[in-house]
Amino acid sequence: MGKIYGFYTMPHPPIAVPEVGRGQEIKIKNTLDACYKVGEDIASIKPDTIIIITPHGPMFSDAIAVSCEGNIHGDLGKFGVPEVSQSSNINLPLTEKIIEYSKEQNILTGKITTRSAHKYGMEYELDHGALVPLYFVNKKYPNYKLVHITYGMLSKMQLYKFGMCIKKAVGEVNTKAVFIASGDLSHRLTKDGPYEYSPYGEKFDREITSLLEKGDVSGVFNMDSKTVSEAGECGLRSYYVMLGVMDGCDIKGNILSYEGPFGVGYGVMSFSLKDDNRDTYSKLVEERQKIIIGKREAEDSYVKLARESLTYYLTYGKYLKTPDYITDEMKNSKSGVFVSMKKEGQLRGCIGTIFPTTENTAEEIIRNAVSAGIRDPRFMPVREDELKDIDFSVDVLTKPEKASKGELDPEKYGVIVKKGSRCGLLLPDLEGVDNVDNQLQIALEKGNISPDEDYTIERFEVIRHK
Repeated sequence: MGKIYGFYTMPHPPIAVPEVGRGQEIKIKNTLDACYKVGEDIASIKPDTIIIITPHGPMFSDAIAVSCEGNIHGDLGKFGVPEVSQSSNINLPLTEKIIEYSKEQNILTGKITTRSAHKYGMEYELDHGALVPLYFVNKKYPNYKLVHITYGMLSKMQLYKFGMCIKKAVGEVNTKAVFIASGDLSHRLTKDGPYEYSPYGEKFDREITSLLEKGDVSGVFNMDSKTVSEAGECGLRSYYVMLGVMDGCDIKGNILSYEGPFGVGYGVMSFSLKDDNRDTYSKLVEERQKIIIGKREAEDSYVKLARESLTYYLTYGKYLKTPDYITDEMKNSKSGVFVSMKKEGQLRGCIGTIFPTTENTAEEIIRNAVSAGIRDPRFMPVREDELKDIDFSVDVLTKPEKASKGELDPEKYGVIVKKGSRCGLLLPDLEGVDNVDNQLQIALEKGNISPDEDYTIERFEVIRHK
């Protein structure tokens, strides 16, 4: 019977590796010391397997990628030091058992091999999200097999359940393991950093480290969505999986280090667990259901109609007939409408019409909700089982009017740029779009229009329902 004897969060900045940093790594000395401490802890455990989950391997919107060949290799050649490399044997029995239990829970996994990776235009390799943490481990303890996993853009509850599948699989396989959740915290800590600054960055880092330290699983899963989306992090989904592996335990976190001198938060933590047979998953499900019910009750008729339209279409394969609850305004007006969907704070689909194309606003919502769900070329079609995790918003557009650049305001006005048959549109008041130049740039890119071309500008307002 197998068991996981250690749990750790580790960042993955390539600059932390001395061969890459060339002296700059001294600026995150606390992080380096903490990573070496993790290596020492793992050496004292002497595991035969390290399970590592990373954000930087093959990434899928609907599946978790699991490396499934006997051996895997990677190096830091992308960062100028191909000599820093690692080859590891994959623990295939454990890997296959994780996939088996995930399938039983209807969690889709992608088996990544050299052949399948090439099929998706990827490489079968150890990514830097795994290589950097393991670099420090290897200095202290190199004798282990690997389970290499890249999280997918699944819901937080699916990721938690996947962690539970890992725990169950380890229990069925005769292995002594440790678990590493690789991930950086906010990438938006400073105004002079490489990423756009957000005041939510520091807030996110402070809250997530505090919650993990206390072992507050519910707190982690119910963090403010705006704080999470604005933080620009790449570690939270790794933590969701890790907490799933810890299911049924009283959790205590130990912060070994935290710092962010490069504008990115680096947190290193270890965890101690005490089995107490608590049903954390059921509690999370109950809390999630209460949140969903509250959101549904708060939806106005516009948002309700968009949700019901897509739900009906995915269930029956045809458009919803106009329901009785629509308002007179929706029934008697004609407007362009955009329907947007977000899942876990991330865009999941957005399609609309600039001008009305149907007999009234209600019908426009019904049609565009379906299109946003299944016809946005940027995303896979929405599945019926995703709907509970999706938040809808409906933007009703005013009639566009010609405008100059000086008459734009990205908070108040959306923008339409045109050149011949090419057209790009951007809605107003979008996260991350805080100036006119940025708004125009995005709209021009969407319309495949060069900034040097003689294009026209129109502006419009929206009534946003969310």
